[in-house]
Amino acid sequence: MKTVCVVRVRMGSTRLPGKVLMEIDGRPLLGILLDRLARARTLDGVVVATTTKTEDDPIVAYCQRRGVALFRGSETDLLGRIHAALTQEGAEIGVEVFGDGPLIDPLIVDAMVETFRRANGKYDFVGNDLSTTYPSGMEVEVFSMAALTRAQEMAVTPAIREHSTLFIRQHPEIFSLLGVEAETPFRHPEWRIEVDYPEDFQLIREILHHFRDVPNFGLADIIAFLDAHPDLAKANSHLERHWQPFRKTVSLPE
Repeated sequence: MKTVCVVRVRMGSTRLPGKVLMEIDGRPLLGILLDRLARARTLDGVVVATTTKTEDDPIVAYCQRRGVALFRGSETDLLGRIHAALTQEGAEIGVEVFGDGPLIDPLIVDAMVETFRRANGKYDFVGNDLSTTYPSGMEVEVFSMAALTRAQEMAVTPAIREHSTLFIRQHPEIFSLLGVEAETPFRHPEWRIEVDYPEDFQLIREILHHFRDVPNFGLADIIAFLDAHPDLAKANSHLERHWQPFRKTVSLPE
C-alpha cells in the first residue's frame, strides 16, 4: 500500500516566525527534516503541505528547487490540508511528522509504519503521541486514508480541524487506536527536541554542530549527547508547548 508522509509547515509561527527556513550551517530546518525522512525505507513519498498565503511562497520556492511534492491549502483547516495533500499523492497509508521536529529519527518512522502494517488493518491509527514518552520532536503518526477520509467528513468543528488528526485521536469509539510508548532508553518525555522558541533553535544547533561529521545520527546518539550535557537538555524544558493540552505525559522510569 502506497505510504506517503505529509509535513505541514508555514512561515507564520507565532513564537519564532520563519523558523522552518531558518538555517544552520547553510541548511534550512525544513531541508534537514526532508533529508532525514529520505532515509526512512518505509516511505514511498513525502509531500510538504503549506498554505495559500503569500508569506509561504518561500517554502514553495524551496520545495520546487528540491523537487519535493507540494500542496497548498487552508491555513487553519489542517485536517483538510493534510487530507488533500495525501490524496493528491495517491496515498493509501498516511504518515504525519511535524515540521517543528527537524531531527526526527527515520528509524522511529520505519518502526511506526511497520507496526501499522503488521497489524494488517486492526488499527486505524498508530501514534507515539497519544501520550508523551519520547522527547518531543520525535512524534510520528500513521493512519489509513480511509480513517482520515472519515474524519474529514465527520469533523465539523473548526477548533478540532485546526489540529489535523485530533478528531481521530479523540474518538476511540469510532477509530481503533494504538499508542506506542518509548522503551526505557528512549523514554525522555521531559526533553524538547523541537523548534518553537529561540532556545529550541539553539539546542538544535548545538546537536547538529556536535554531529556535523556523523550525518546518520539518530535518537540514541542524541540521548547520549544530552545525557553528557544535562544543562543543554534543561535549557528549554520549562517552555510551554502547544500540544500539552491534548496529551498526557507519562512519568519517567524509576
